[in-house]
Amino acid sequence: MTIHSPPLWRGKGEGPHLSMSKQLERIKELVELRTKARLGGGEKAIAKQHEKGKYTARERIAMLLDEGSFEEMDMFVKHRCTNFGQDKKHYLGDGVVTGCGTIEGRLVYVFAQDFTVFGGSLSETMAQKICKVMDMAMKMGAPVIGINDSGGARIQEGINALAGYSEIFQRNIMASGVVPQISGIFGPCAGGAVYSPALTDFTIMLEGVSYMFLTGPAVVKTVTGEDVTQEELGGASVHASKSGVTHFTAETGEEGLAIIRKLLSYIPQNNLEEAPIVTCNDPIDRLEDSLNEIIPDNPNKPYDMYEVIGAIVDNGEFLEIQKDYAKNIIIGFARFNGQSVGIVANQPKFLAGVLDCNASRKAARFVRFCDAFNIPLVTLVDVPGFLPGTGQEYNAVILHGAKLLYAFGEATVPKVTVTLRKSYGGSHIVMSCKQLRGDMNYAWPTAEIAVMGGAGAVAVLYAREAKEQADPAAYLAEKEAEYTKLFANPYNAAKYGYIDDVIEPRNTRFRIIRALQQLQTKKLTNPAKKHGNIPL
Repeated sequence: MTIHSPPLWRGKGEGPHLSMSKQLERIKELVELRTKARLGGGEKAIAKQHEKGKYTARERIAMLLDEGSFEEMDMFVKHRCTNFGQDKKHYLGDGVVTGCGTIEGRLVYVFAQDFTVFGGSLSETMAQKICKVMDMAMKMGAPVIGINDSGGARIQEGINALAGYSEIFQRNIMASGVVPQISGIFGPCAGGAVYSPALTDFTIMLEGVSYMFLTGPAVVKTVTGEDVTQEELGGASVHASKSGVTHFTAETGEEGLAIIRKLLSYIPQNNLEEAPIVTCNDPIDRLEDSLNEIIPDNPNKPYDMYEVIGAIVDNGEFLEIQKDYAKNIIIGFARFNGQSVGIVANQPKFLAGVLDCNASRKAARFVRFCDAFNIPLVTLVDVPGFLPGTGQEYNAVILHGAKLLYAFGEATVPKVTVTLRKSYGGSHIVMSCKQLRGDMNYAWPTAEIAVMGGAGAVAVLYAREAKEQADPAAYLAEKEAEYTKLFANPYNAAKYGYIDDVIEPRNTRFRIIRALQQLQTKKLTNPAKKHGNIPL
């Protein structure tokens, strides 16, 4: 079969040179338009962005993605607003850069704003561009990364800009638990703009550069009389330590983008896949003798849970999440024999490792993320109880504790729990116990699993008898020693099958890996329902 190419020219006087020159003119025009589009708001605006210590949207995308992988979309989109003289001012692509590319060879969809076009403010057309890549991410089953640096909604567009935000939020909601969503806050993020990051899975903020708040310092001063700076109100350090709004902080844009790349290495493309397996050179059966002596003889003395985590995970690598918020609990990603896992661990060095409002919320959200994206959970337990006091009760510690209870109980991913020392009362239940469908529940010989600690227990059990003694304190001390011997051990729980095995601490890594291998084929389905009424 012969395929005939169309002729280069037709008709009298239409030579090849003339036709080619027209084509070249069109190509030249395209190249010029692309160059113009890549300049965003122009060289002056870019210089201003750099003066503030910030990269442009395009620079950020170039640093984030694998070199040469970015495929831009909607480069020639323009806003359609005619109010307040907007029809006289147009920029190709408007104020957002959108498209797709790869990170370590894996497909991701991205959008990035900066201040070079109308202060990064969101227009209707910008929202449409963002929504397009979000829709494509859902269709392709790939993560979405949004880099925010914006002055909020474009005032000139009124309700259309607000409608644009609403469209984005609706997509954030529908994508939640389907594809990973990551928000980089690399500049201001105020007003309605904050809700998209709040709906995503992870947020990264830059120290001294980015901030997030609903209402700025001027409005706060007018309404509440508080005198507060932008940094004090919504800076990275505030949201990292006080509110828990951000999961990571970084000192520079480069570091922030590196965190996003690192984070993605632990999570799958979507909720139907599993996280990438990494080749592991760390021996499965590596013994860690230090763990046999890490628990102090005095049960009230602290030790550092980070040392335990570092000793048992592959190559000591642990990507901690929300490290400056609710330090009494530790959450983050690690690997066991190359398999990505989520770790939840009490930290005895901070508030004795108790649970409170913030720790419960922090861990609950992380557990739900891991469950949504098929990442097994390893829980390390040393928890004496919930933090008492009016501050906790008035802030609904009951509801927040229930969130963690709910998250662990609903999770269907493989769940391995190791009790190192204390596991008392309601907090024992909450920390992925056997009855919350824990798959493999191990304990160290130092584990104390009981309704409460010895001192509290005997004060209740022997209060009347103690009053009748010549030396009540000595009597209670004697009874506490008896109680401790009888109940402050893992064998009572093991007797009932609530603990599957009592293990030697130095073998912990091997036992966890073997448990995870066993659980690879786990199948567990929750009852059919629209959704549960998790106590939000």
